Amino acid sequence: MRLRFILCLPLVLLVGCQSVQTTQGGNVGVNRTQYMMGGLSAEEVNQMADEAYQETLAEAKKQGLLNTNAATVRRLNTIAAELIKEVPNFRADASSWDWEVNLIKDDQLNASCAPGGKILFYSGIIDRLELSDDEIAQIMGHEIAHALREHGREAISRAYVTQMGTQLAGALFGLGEAGNQAAQMAVQYGLTLPNSRSNESEADLIGLELAARAGYNPQAAVSLWQKMQAASQGEPPAFMSTHPSSAGRIQALQAAAPQVQPLYEAAK
Repeated sequence: MRLRFILCLPLVLLVGCQSVQTTQGGNVGVNRTQYMMGGLSAEEVNQMADEAYQETLAEAKKQGLLNTNAATVRRLNTIAAELIKEVPNFRADASSWDWEVNLIKDDQLNASCAPGGKILFYSGIIDRLELSDDEIAQIMGHEIAHALREHGREAISRAYVTQMGTQLAGALFGLGEAGNQAAQMAVQYGLTLPNSRSNESEADLIGLELAARAGYNPQAAVSLWQKMQAASQGEPPAFMSTHPSSAGRIQALQAAAPQVQPLYEAAK
């Protein structure tokens, strides 16, 4: 408890911790209060994310890897349009974001939605896992949820706390090099990783509800992560990872599915 106070202290003194409610809780009840670094606006983070996104697209285009499969691009845009219709259930202003969807030909199992609504899929996650539209909607909903919750801005704020808190702890307690390394480990595993896993779990739940509201089967979240689990043998234990283990994820999604099943039935 003392360490956590020390970690937050420099942020309070220098720029202030702002308590933020980025989204409504929805049926899944994601209501955690978030703390953002003062002086760092959502607009600034969105601009930084957009610049990085455009650089990624430019590099892919240069290599002839951007949007090479027209049918898959149409498929992604159709699913995105349905999900975006539902974002006001969590965040009203997100309807006016400059949403964009792109596909990069690459074998990696990855997808993202940058702050501000820039969606990116890699062909490997669709082709290697042979994803259905329902399963794609679960991934896309999850990534959109990260943007709605401003997990990117939260991560930047947390990284600032981590860096400043470690330096302050070393100064206060006269830690040597070994002590500083221990403090860094304590910061990483006591603050950064659990919160990152929390963000992933929040995105799972909000994504599940977004997809259900858009008419995509909640049970696809389970089949998706079963496929991911099969494709990711040898994954690290959940405690040492920024993502929940596939088994833990499947269990949580199975438990949450009944909460959104009526929304799915209504959408159908």
